Amino acid sequence: MSQTVDRTRAGEAVPEDLVESYFEQPWSDGLPVVPPTPAKVAAMVEALGGDPGRLECRVPPRLGSLTREVLAINLVMAGCKPAYAPVVRAALLALCDTHFNLNGVQATTHMAAPLLVVNGPIRHEIGMNAGCNVFGSGNRANATIGRAIRLVLLTVGGGTPGDLDKSTLGHPGKYTYCIAENEEASPWAPYHVDRGYGPEQSTVFVIAAEPPHSVTNHVANDPQGILESIVSAMSTYAHNNAVSGGSCAVVIGPEHAATIAAHGWTRNDVRNYLWMNAGNTFQQISFGHRYGKVYNRNLPRWYKREPQARIPIVASSDDIHLFCAGGEAGRFSAFIPGWGHMTAPVLRAIDGTPPGSGPVCVDGTCRL
Repeated sequence: MSQTVDRTRAGEAVPEDLVESYFEQPWSDGLPVVPPTPAKVAAMVEALGGDPGRLECRVPPRLGSLTREVLAINLVMAGCKPAYAPVVRAALLALCDTHFNLNGVQATTHMAAPLLVVNGPIRHEIGMNAGCNVFGSGNRANATIGRAIRLVLLTVGGGTPGDLDKSTLGHPGKYTYCIAENEEASPWAPYHVDRGYGPEQSTVFVIAAEPPHSVTNHVANDPQGILESIVSAMSTYAHNNAVSGGSCAVVIGPEHAATIAAHGWTRNDVRNYLWMNAGNTFQQISFGHRYGKVYNRNLPRWYKREPQARIPIVASSDDIHLFCAGGEAGRFSAFIPGWGHMTAPVLRAIDGTPPGSGPVCVDGTCRL
């Protein structure tokens, strides 16, 4: 429901619909926003630690100043609760890390959008969805956290479509693209624990990515059969990873994960299998030199530029970021291509602490 206030112009009371007013300003993602009343903004600033003028970061490509007050306004407009504020702040700090190259992601003609994956206890504290319909609608935390990030990229970073955002097609994740890992259904250590954080810590992971590409396999009862379906989804030269490397993500559904783990396969086994078997030939990605001699400087120098040489989807199994998420019924997983070597994913603790305090993980299995 929109709110109405009266303003006086030359002594005349003029009704103003705030929601419609914000549509007329560059403050909306195309959907109605929540009017940022002083009380709501103040509560959000308090959740961020107070000090409204404190600069959190500068957001590319416009390099706008993201103060706590400006962040609070965008959080309110997105419909966030104050409890979500630390997650959004951590995600934006990760996105503004130079390794991520937000300037390029915001301005590219590719469809990439930042995907946020949350790990740790905060998932439950703020009621995030890691299960059924994990990439879809219906959960306030997932939806509004992702939306707040997009609003900041628009209002502070200047990523307005047709202006600084030059994406030819975009994708629905440019409204909101935020999930949590289903740690409880996963047979493996949580992603952040596998990367050196403690299970009691909460983290955000960001990667520039396409939409999820569904992988269905309802017949395989062994790891190889399931993973060959994922290999099939990965082995195409239509996405950026195939022609420019970089990083990608794979989300294993709980049913698939249980089948794989029942045979003793670890997370590293899965990533190594996908890396070893997913790929194309150089002849495929160069179109057989049909349009002229192709070298492709985007790929590592050590790759052979010979017709039948194997070109893996990414340079290393470490570049395949593997999560378990989704509902516990349904034999589905997903491949999520990245933007290429022009960006690098970033993992960050919500409280900013570095990794190293967690258990030692060997081959994807943690010794607690």
